Amino acid sequence: MSETLINLIIQLIAGAIGGNAAGASMKNLDLGTLGNTIAGALGGAGGGTLLTALLPMLQGAAGGGVDIAALAGQAVGGGVAGALVTAIVGAIKNGMAGAR
Repeated sequence: MSETLINLIIQLIAGAIGGNAAGASMKNLDLGTLGNTIAGALGGAGGGTLLTALLPMLQGAAGGGVDIAALAGQAVGGGVAGALVTAIVGAIKNGMAGAR
């Protein structure tokens, strides 16, 4: 598998975990399990990709080997981005529900 695909999978999984953690810890921004997972995964992929572009050291080893530090960075970046996107989407959803 290519490094890009491995990074994307890690970002998606970490984002989904981060989204569900954000939903569980902030009940007023909870989107439900499926909503938290989807928002978190999308946020994890987008945020992780952006983080990789800003910090090229997170792309991994140049020799094609597995770089644990880069994988950990991808996981943390994806998880945080997933939590942020879930919180933002939850706030927007609650704002729109209250405006009616």
